[in-house]
Amino acid sequence: MGGVVARLLVLADDDLHALGDRALLDRTAELVRERNRIDAELTRTIRVADARQACEHDGLKTMPSWLRNHSRLSAAAAAELVRSGRALAHLPVLAAAFAAGDVTADQVAAIAPIARDAHRVAAAEQGVDLAEVDAALTAIAVPQPHRVLGQAVDRYLAMLDPDGPEPDPTEGRRLAIIKHADGSITGRFDLDAVGGEKLQTALESVVQVGRCAGDERTRTQQSADALVQLCDNQLAAGTLPILRGHKPQVIVKIAVEDLADPATGPGAAGTGFGATISAARARWLACDGAVTRIVMGPDGMPLDYGRTLRLVPPHVRRAAEVRDAGCVFAGCGAPTFWCDVHHLLEWINGGETNLENSALLCERHHTKVHHGFRVERQPDGRWRTWRPDGTEILTGPQRTGAPLTTAA
Repeated sequence: MGGVVARLLVLADDDLHALGDRALLDRTAELVRERNRIDAELTRTIRVADARQACEHDGLKTMPSWLRNHSRLSAAAAAELVRSGRALAHLPVLAAAFAAGDVTADQVAAIAPIARDAHRVAAAEQGVDLAEVDAALTAIAVPQPHRVLGQAVDRYLAMLDPDGPEPDPTEGRRLAIIKHADGSITGRFDLDAVGGEKLQTALESVVQVGRCAGDERTRTQQSADALVQLCDNQLAAGTLPILRGHKPQVIVKIAVEDLADPATGPGAAGTGFGATISAARARWLACDGAVTRIVMGPDGMPLDYGRTLRLVPPHVRRAAEVRDAGCVFAGCGAPTFWCDVHHLLEWINGGETNLENSALLCERHHTKVHHGFRVERQPDGRWRTWRPDGTEILTGPQRTGAPLTTAA
């Protein structure tokens, strides 16, 4: 690993503007090949960690969750890495081409569905040799464009079960949302033909009813506005599922002086999902919403309530949601509506039902804390997590100081 890092540092010093076009293209091709090899080794490592459930060492249940929270991958990327690793265990020819840098991670992901349990069983029942299919699809992947490979995989899967039941349309549906630093989001989704038709029909109805003279929005802007309007309609209708005793609602936290001040106040308010917005936008949202007052103490935290109640009352839970914004266990961050309010000092041992003695924990990590793990809030507001052996679970850049080793 040290050699890889050293080589990258040398490459970073190259003056790319001094290279000719041919040299730039050759360099690009070489880097893609090296990236393929690194992706192959990463996938192989994740496969072993997945099979061994190494993520339990950090208190997490699955490798996708570990990759999302400890390596900051998107949910889609994390799941795809794990799926590819599992598939390559049954596709040795593809795995060898991947390790050699001849195929990309995207190509591996495109072929991976043929190794799913149901497809392998169907192939065995029909006398199809998976090894031959592995070799044939790899032979297509190496020289052919990605589109051609996808068509070949789709044709194989269709021929594998030409007269079988209609596939479940939900199996191929995907929605990935990426949040940016300013709170805005981008995303990608994949829908089957019927699901896509439903979405387009719903959006088109809102687009058409909202058309007016002088509308200079592009088609993509109109569709995006229609999607937000659909969400507004559903939230206002009050028919969405109840979450933890509360109707889903857009939550905005803002100081009362900013709410009353007519100035724009950029960055003065925060939303329930962690975005930062202006006071003006918060006041706009409040025009058609209910305003809940949570009195903050001098330290900037919601005030506490006494130990007169055994179960956490709604106002204490809401204060914990405002403060914690999700599960506080290191590397988790599950949304608030998945979480219980945990007594840091148990009720039976004299712990009070107040904010200071509370922590939001998802069901899994609530169980972990009751079986030896420990969470603690620091004076600066940060939460820290310890394993039963007393070692702290660290995420992100803190881990990068650990030495990297390779198998002998």
